[in-house]
Amino acid sequence: MAESIPNNTQEQLAREMRAQLAAVTGGLAPDDYAQAWWDWYLNLAQSPGKQTELAQSAFQAIADNFSFLLKAAEGKPTAPANDDKRFAAEAWTRWPFNVMARSYLNWEQLVTQATAEVPGIPQRSADLVKFTSRQLLEAASPVNYLLGNPELLEFTRAQSGQNLVAGFKNWLEDADAMLNHKAPTGSGEFKVGENLAVTPGKVVYRNDLIELIQYGANTPQVHAEPILIVPAWIMKFYILDLSPSNSLVRYLVDKGHTVFMISWKNPQATDRNLGMDDYHNLGIRDALGAVGAIVPHAKVHAVGYCIGGTLLSIAAAELARRGDERLASVTLFAAQTDFSEPGELSLFISPSQLSMLEAVMHKAGVLSSDKMGASFTLLRSRDLLWNPAVNTYLKGKREKLNDLMAWNSDGTRMPSRMHSEYLKQLYLQNDLAGGRFKVNGEIVNLNALTLPMFVLGTEADHVAPWTSTFKVRALTRSVDYTFALVSGGHNGGIVCGPENPKRRFRALTWKDAERVLTPEQWQDQAELQQGSWWPTWQAWLTAHSGAMDTPSPQVGNAAAGYAVLEDAPGSYVLQR
Repeated sequence: MAESIPNNTQEQLAREMRAQLAAVTGGLAPDDYAQAWWDWYLNLAQSPGKQTELAQSAFQAIADNFSFLLKAAEGKPTAPANDDKRFAAEAWTRWPFNVMARSYLNWEQLVTQATAEVPGIPQRSADLVKFTSRQLLEAASPVNYLLGNPELLEFTRAQSGQNLVAGFKNWLEDADAMLNHKAPTGSGEFKVGENLAVTPGKVVYRNDLIELIQYGANTPQVHAEPILIVPAWIMKFYILDLSPSNSLVRYLVDKGHTVFMISWKNPQATDRNLGMDDYHNLGIRDALGAVGAIVPHAKVHAVGYCIGGTLLSIAAAELARRGDERLASVTLFAAQTDFSEPGELSLFISPSQLSMLEAVMHKAGVLSSDKMGASFTLLRSRDLLWNPAVNTYLKGKREKLNDLMAWNSDGTRMPSRMHSEYLKQLYLQNDLAGGRFKVNGEIVNLNALTLPMFVLGTEADHVAPWTSTFKVRALTRSVDYTFALVSGGHNGGIVCGPENPKRRFRALTWKDAERVLTPEQWQDQAELQQGSWWPTWQAWLTAHSGAMDTPSPQVGNAAAGYAVLEDAPGSYVLQR
């Protein structure tokens, strides 16, 4: 009789198989997508009305293709579409390219119709089908191929093919950078500590997870209350200290604020067991202790960005539960606390997907930034994948990086345990909003938060949709609450500089703990304003601070164990 395989051996084998499969699928869980398309097929098969609708649309598409072909065959310039920017150039009015574009557009419309509003299909399956069909359509667009794109052919003739030579060179450079884990071409123009993250400051504390940087105000007198910024640990902190013209840190110190910034360590495989409690204890708790020792007897304005804001809201609730009153206010930038509607990112989060990620992380100990970045790229594949590929490899034009793009290429890793806990407890189980999330074994409840709050969402955020960030109001009891919505995306909307005529925002404050508006009600009441939101937020900070009549605090406090260690931006931010 054959011996049974021990459970732990079976688990190891299953994990190894998932890891090998992830290497083939790019980390995506194929069973999620197989189930989604099976749901689509079964529900479409049981929907004669939808089938009839699609059959009629298919017949109309075929008839339109034939009719357009006859019209285009006359040789007169004939535009394939009136309102599609992809085919707006005059070159697309000529045969056979106009026929190809028209056929593609009809097929695109038919596929979109076939994968939308299928009666009975579960919402997640519908979202996955829509997502994968969109990837297929983008990949099939004639715009993306030399022989199918008359603009590219004309450009190639004008360049005598030199664009293809330059494009092949670009491809070789990018392949080399990817295979050898080099920084993207052009990012060398931006160097941390030289022309990025150059606001003067000092590292005043370091532990196994963070460095704490102190920036002194550039004014003779300062507001007594310092600011502690908690950036996301999936990004380097200097997104908030880019070039001097769009550095939020520089702006704040110029306005009389003492600023402390957490700089997270870039985890290695040996950090695989760091969890959410570690990020709370070694991160916010230790940083807050350091700030209190350096600037004693002053409450702290706490600011959190993205998942740094999620962690900050957890820490603030935990402090409130213990009756700790060290915080003066809480500001959240593009941070979610209720994950019931997390947006498009939820496409990559499911029990099956989490098992796949855990298998990959178990082997490596961390999740690399390129795997996280690939998910974001797929969400906006036309803008982030296909258009750049056409420009770089077919036109031979490499886009010049700006400071934000250089920062975006400087990714960080995430420890296995923390990432699993974060996805499982927050995204899958929504424990924080449900009052079940624990810190050091004790449940924290956001309902304990009564501090003044300034919460910011961005209009085009595909990471933390603004309607999701808006939900924190219903979870807290702040008696002084402001929600602002700014134009732009998850990063560009935040890093807009103090003067930006291209930006706009809405902001609304209400001062009671009970009134909860819907997003629609808020939009009706919040006045639209032109320009950057930075001055409005800084004015809010000033209104919640003492007068600017306090001498600048000391830098560090060696007597309390917080000696100056080195100049900003420190060492952790340079880790690759």
